[in-house]
Amino acid sequence: MFEALSQRVLQRTLEIQRIPAPTFEESERAAFVRAAWEAEGVQTWLDEVGNVYAHVPASGRARPIVVTAHLDTVFPKGTPLQVRIRGQRWYGPGIGDNSLGVAALFGLFWALRASERRLARDLYLVANVAEEGLGNLKGMRAVVARFRDQVQAYIVLEGLALGKVYHRGLGVRRYRVRVQTPGGHAWGAYGMPSAIHVAARMVAEWSQWELPRQPKTTMNVGTFHGGRGVNVIADEAVLEVEWRSEDARMLATWCQRFEEVCRRYQGERVQVTWEVIGERPVGGLPAHHPLVQAALHSAWAHGIEARLAVGSTDANVPLSQGYPAITVGLTVGGGAHSLEEFIDITPLPQGLAALWDLVLRVDRMP
Repeated sequence: MFEALSQRVLQRTLEIQRIPAPTFEESERAAFVRAAWEAEGVQTWLDEVGNVYAHVPASGRARPIVVTAHLDTVFPKGTPLQVRIRGQRWYGPGIGDNSLGVAALFGLFWALRASERRLARDLYLVANVAEEGLGNLKGMRAVVARFRDQVQAYIVLEGLALGKVYHRGLGVRRYRVRVQTPGGHAWGAYGMPSAIHVAARMVAEWSQWELPRQPKTTMNVGTFHGGRGVNVIADEAVLEVEWRSEDARMLATWCQRFEEVCRRYQGERVQVTWEVIGERPVGGLPAHHPLVQAALHSAWAHGIEARLAVGSTDANVPLSQGYPAITVGLTVGGGAHSLEEFIDITPLPQGLAALWDLVLRVDRMP
């Protein structure tokens, strides 16, 4: 069944991938998904933030299962979205992250319909918005606010993570740092502080810190821009900085040190301000949790070498609130967030079979 099913899922993946869906601009893709559910005769609706829900009712009144995948991509409108097929590799921006994940929501429904069985639990299939970047998991926050703890499990789908069972959410805090100075002529006002020079010294200081490997903690300056011209002392520089850690207390500790540096570089003619522009909370399930074990055994049952992983996904939201959640993948690939992003379609039938198996296992949980 899953060989044929994978072909349908791939076709749906192409239909989804060709629709631009930058973070905060997913409405066109969401409209397609909603119309596709209506064509299947499934009850569907949009919530206040733009998430698309499909409801498959069950035969009983048990706590429901929520399976979700994010609609948005990191690519701005105008990005060429043509897909190139080279053997078993399909190349295209956003094809694996996360067009395939959204298409797999339909694959799960098709598998259920083909099996002619009815689950004991209601199934909610949700295409959510604003997962990437500064979206700050807005869509998933709305999903969890809707269902809260009245769910047997939250299952998050990512196209490129086959074999990984994310049972712990990686903490993330993102900053925008702004340095401002009076500026002036590069010759006539020489000696006045340059916002770019100050910002560069701050980055150099952060970069020299030896961050812990256990629990793993990282810092990245993702953007750096400012200045008005080659012969002008820069009066402003703006940085976007991201901190990540497996441990919430470690994340807080290093972010505090980071903010202390920002504070220390302020002076009579230098103003440094910073704001938090994104935050992903920390949370996790123990390896022995029934949901984690169900995900591992579902993968192993279909020949997938599954392993536990820590990551920053939509599952961070329910995990941080103590709700059972995992993220699983559907196939392998590479080049995520690049124009050379690709999926390998060979393992997709296994990934879909494991997902179907996982839902059945969760459906049978007490």
